[in-house]
This record gives sequence, C-alpha cells and structure tokens, in this order.
Amino acid sequence: MPASPRAVAVANGKGGVGKTSFCSHVGALAANAGNRVLLVELDSQGNLGEDLGYSGAGLGDDGEGLFDAVRKGTMPFFLKDVRPGLDVVPGGEAVAMIRPTMDTLRRSGKPEGEPGAVGRALAPLATNYDLVLIDTPPIDKDLQEEALLAAAWVLIMTKTDGSSRKGLRKIAQLFVSARRLHPALGLLGVVQFGVTPNATRIRAKSREYIELELGGTAPVLQQTIRHVEAAAFDVRDRGQLAHELEKVFDAGPSWTDRLRASQNGAPLDAPQLAASSATLASDYQNLTTEFLTLLLQAETRQGVAV
Repeated sequence: MPASPRAVAVANGKGGVGKTSFCSHVGALAANAGNRVLLVELDSQGNLGEDLGYSGAGLGDDGEGLFDAVRKGTMPFFLKDVRPGLDVVPGGEAVAMIRPTMDTLRRSGKPEGEPGAVGRALAPLATNYDLVLIDTPPIDKDLQEEALLAAAWVLIMTKTDGSSRKGLRKIAQLFVSARRLHPALGLLGVVQFGVTPNATRIRAKSREYIELELGGTAPVLQQTIRHVEAAAFDVRDRGQLAHELEKVFDAGPSWTDRLRASQNGAPLDAPQLAASSATLASDYQNLTTEFLTLLLQAETRQGVAV
C-alpha cells in the first residue's frame, strides 16, 4: 500500500508545528548528502512552495497534478530539481478535493475511490527515490489518513504546548486506525519544534509528557528545532532555506562594515538577514543526521533492504 518503502508522513493534528519546515529543510539536506529525495505536499495551503521559493517564481500547479493522478491514474506532476536531487509534487487548493472525489468514485464502484488512492497514485513516481517525505494537512482527517496509508513510516512534529500535544494524540489515534488497513505502518518518532532557546525545564517536561503519551512505542528525537523567529521569517520571505541563508549572511558585510557604511552615509547593497540563520541551520543539519540514522535503524529492525 505505501507509495515507497522509504515514504515518511510528517504529521500532527494541528497546524504551525513545523511539518512543512521539516520537509523542506530535511529534504534539501538529505539531497545535499547525495540522496534522491521527493517531497509530496498533501496540503492545500501550499507553504512548501514558499520555503523552497518555487511559488514566488510562478511554478507549481496548485495541486492539480496530484488531484488528477488520484482520479485519472495519470503520472503525478512534479517539479524537478527544485534543489539538486530534490523534486517536489506541489500541493494547493485542488488537493482539498481529493477525498470528496474519492468518496464519489467509491460510491460509483470505481477502484480509484478505495482507501490508499494517494499511495497508489504516487507509487509509479515515488519508487524512483531514496527518500519520500509527505507534508500532511493539519485539519483534514480524511486526507491525513490517505497520507498515512501512502507512507511506510510516520514522524510526528509537535511544540511544547498542550494544544500541540492534543494534535499528537489525534495523529496517534489515526495511526492506530490506519494500521487496520496498513499493518506494516511504523511510528518512527517525535520531533519537538519551536522550542524556546535555554528553556531547558520546559523542553524536559514536554519530552516527559510525550514519552508518557507514546508509552515507549517510539522515541522522542534528541535534536529539537529552536524558535528563531527572525530566521524563520527570512526563510519564507526569501524562499531560501536556513543553511542557504547562512551562506548568504556569511558572504555579506560584517557588522563593522555595516557600521562604517552607515557612518559614512554609504548605502548597503547586501540584504539584511538574521544572523540566527546559522542557529536554525545547525538545528536542521543535526536533525537530518539523527532522522536518517533513526530511519535506517528502524528499517534494519523490520528487515527492509535499503
């Protein structure tokens, strides 16, 4: 049923917990390491295109290609080499029509409407990649289930607040439900996102709550993603990822150069970027390493040949 044995659904029953940011950053960094990576945006909001810059360039299809792949059996439309080695099946408003259309097809007795349609539609494309990350919608339970049925693994993103943990519980319940149709579906782990720097006590307490919720079924990853608002703003505003912004910042004028220029009345041509991009980049680099290691270990335990 999964689109690929290396397909991971990145999920939570709540928005704003880092699902899209995880997919864009970890996907690009995994591709940088030599993997062929496919991102699938199963979300009508289209935020992945903002992180990666293709929506601002007028690319993407608002999810029409993915919608057509489900209802017509066509090959999904995808953007090739959004970054080297990184391809994207873009989402958008048409994605929201997938489940209602599946219901109509199922009532008509057509197999395209049966559960797992998204995975079947993606499989001809997804099997060509070393890693597939599925960015899931925060609210649409039916589409979330399709994402889980299309995946081999589920990774849950959460913040430290109680509302995010409620979202975690919703996905955990949906995971149990999806396993009735897809018994091989595995829970890979949980990532804490948007953690306040130096909030050691809150981070530890949140980890304790999450581990209690999971009951030992999956680990909470050690690496967290810190709340770095300025750098996160620059990512979406410029369509460049944190590690890319870090390079731009490092290549720009130093603080001393800026001070001298302002004193002399000279304009600065270089863009003003958050120095905290290095912090965010480091978090995602460490998280990518831990995530890929965890995935390999989980596959080894299940006897999956990689």
